[in-house]
Amino acid sequence: MSNVGLIIEERPRSIGNFMVGRLLPFQGKRMVGPYIFIDHMGPAAMSNHENFDVPPHPHIGLSTLTYLFEGSIMHKDSLGTEMEIQPGAVNWMTAGKGIVHSERTPEYLRHSDKSIHGLQIWVALPKDIEDMDPTFHHVEATKIPYWEEGDVTFRLIAGEVLGHVSPVPTYSPQFFLEIHSLSKQEINIGHGLFGEAGMYILQGSVESDGNIYEPKHILVAKDASLCSFTMEANTTVFIFGGEAFPEERFIYWNFVSSSKDKIEAAKERWQRQGFGQVPGETGFVPLPEDKSRPASSNS
Repeated sequence: MSNVGLIIEERPRSIGNFMVGRLLPFQGKRMVGPYIFIDHMGPAAMSNHENFDVPPHPHIGLSTLTYLFEGSIMHKDSLGTEMEIQPGAVNWMTAGKGIVHSERTPEYLRHSDKSIHGLQIWVALPKDIEDMDPTFHHVEATKIPYWEEGDVTFRLIAGEVLGHVSPVPTYSPQFFLEIHSLSKQEINIGHGLFGEAGMYILQGSVESDGNIYEPKHILVAKDASLCSFTMEANTTVFIFGGEAFPEERFIYWNFVSSSKDKIEAAKERWQRQGFGQVPGETGFVPLPEDKSRPASSNS
């Protein structure tokens, strides 16, 4: 019997002047562990007059995780942070009770040809710390745990799994693991997983129980402890998940909370521009008219 309980395919979504592939949330599966939102950005080539620009916008009740394969993004936020993220590093911003940030092509790249490719992710906060003070952490690529097993390499981007711990400061039991195989290999890591588990196929293909799965899909396991699969040569996947929360999470635009009242308060607060300002920025993203789903990625 297959251990794949659900297959989720990327759906195109617009984030201002940029298209992404949305993976979570999905009608049949709102979260995998604490992971509530995943966008795949690109790969996209931009000419010397095109740039990645997401103006200031708010968040509550979550941490954002930005992880790039190509390109560069300049993050600025209402804490006064100004941090460029490059491939392999992690930007981890915890919104808590409220933060505002912008994401743009760095100034030194704005008039040259460039590319961008990466993942933008939201991780919901436990109920008891949803209103914590906002924080920002940047972890360089060299600080991310990395190990090899033959032709297979592992990078633990966030959380704790398989005896390794990422320096990214997560707030609930979880894991976000990159696996790359140079040759066809059988992978069996179920013994090290816990809670719920999903697999995102970035490139290559994966075989499980006689079925072949290709890129731009998330596979959600019925039982994380039975997570085993075969990776074809030059395949990259991400295994993510962790302990699910006991309470439901509500999501509206860029707001996540266990309380609908807190989301309503955040909407009113943003409309009156009560979240604070991002130094050096003047514009902002207005509250969207379509209130049924998030209108952007880590945005």
